[in-house]
Amino acid sequence: MAKDLYTDFVNTGIGRKLTRSLGLPQPAKLRRYRPGRRLVEGPVVVLGNSPAASALAERLLDWDVDVRRHIGPKEKVAGIIACLDSVSTPADLSTTVLELGSLLKQLMSSGRVITVLRDPAGSADPATRAARSAVQGLTRSTAHEMRAGGTANGIVLADELDASAPGAAGALRFLLSGRSAFVSGQFISVDSVNGALPENWDRPLQGQVAVVTGAARGIGASIARTLRRDGAAVIAVDIPAAGEQLAAVANEVSGTALQLDITSTDAGERILAHAAQHYGQLDIVVHNAGITRDKLLVNMDESRWNSVIAVNIESQLRMNCAFLASDLFNAEAKGRFGMGPRIVSLASTSGIAGNRGQTNYAASKAGVMGMVAATSAQLVSRHGTINAVAPGFIETEMTAKIPFATREVARRLNSLNQGGLPVDVAETIAFLSSPQAGGTSGLTLRVCGQNLVGA
Repeated sequence: MAKDLYTDFVNTGIGRKLTRSLGLPQPAKLRRYRPGRRLVEGPVVVLGNSPAASALAERLLDWDVDVRRHIGPKEKVAGIIACLDSVSTPADLSTTVLELGSLLKQLMSSGRVITVLRDPAGSADPATRAARSAVQGLTRSTAHEMRAGGTANGIVLADELDASAPGAAGALRFLLSGRSAFVSGQFISVDSVNGALPENWDRPLQGQVAVVTGAARGIGASIARTLRRDGAAVIAVDIPAAGEQLAAVANEVSGTALQLDITSTDAGERILAHAAQHYGQLDIVVHNAGITRDKLLVNMDESRWNSVIAVNIESQLRMNCAFLASDLFNAEAKGRFGMGPRIVSLASTSGIAGNRGQTNYAASKAGVMGMVAATSAQLVSRHGTINAVAPGFIETEMTAKIPFATREVARRLNSLNQGGLPVDVAETIAFLSSPQAGGTSGLTLRVCGQNLVGA
């Protein structure tokens, strides 16, 4: 992984002074999660007079957060929550939004802005839908205006869903915390009352068993470490050629290793058999394994196209069929944890925006997002969820091989002016795997610092 020397330089005294004088980007050192650390290091201001404002303020008080409805003009704040869930016309936005704007200069480093709104698609009234959609637009624009490592994101509540639902609390905590350091300009939809709040927020996956494919290195290894840190037992899966690295990761997380080609027709059954033998349960599946075989479409051959489709999407479809047919993966039948099964798939911003020379990869990752959206309905009866995470430019061995100039440009083309780390992707996957994310399903959540550079 190539070191970001520019970000290190900017965060020195002389570097900050020089780069500011030249008008160069100012990437900040991001506040990332550490177990035992306070959720936020300063006051959080809750704006608005809606039911959600009262419910979320009470939730923050339960977490020992210094909650304010008003704050002095010289006080610094760690976060601002703008509750706009009761707007019915664009004119209703003015008071709360302008109050939000007046507070932005008081945000601390790595500050958080979170808007709360109702789903635009939930209303057929033109004025109401316009107002709700307007909240999404202003949130994205605010994210572009954030400074010093700050982020702006939104929580989208289904109509009639009470903001005290576990999923709303889970989304709020994730977006306030250092777990969401590289998530900005995004929206977490909460559509149901499913889910439960963990007894221990530092170990929300305690007692659960997770399988991670492509776990031998990079993002996959980081996912395995993060799930283990959060309490899960981990089955690390990768191809036999990566056996030595796979064993090292499995040993590091006190898990088990399974050497497996996920394109095998019986891959799902073999994972289930391994889980049954070693743990007697399987609760979380993370489809991380993936490959690139880049080539312009005009030069694309059958091998490059078929191999990427086979690994990146066909294997997931086949394995999901096996998992969903198995009682081992049916947490409702086992009655554990107050939650159903969790599936999280790795997509990519390439699948959203496309990327030159990646027609096969972009097709496979767009396919992942389509699969997730369609499979969500199959998990409703089990109180389970399936979601996707779409990374942008992440500092990995693969991106370290990009030519220096191209890599530097890619790092700066987002609102945070830097590349993300593998742990940023892992934190988002851990959140979507957790009990508190039970109200969110069928979502693709980007981890890209608010950019569309292909992963």
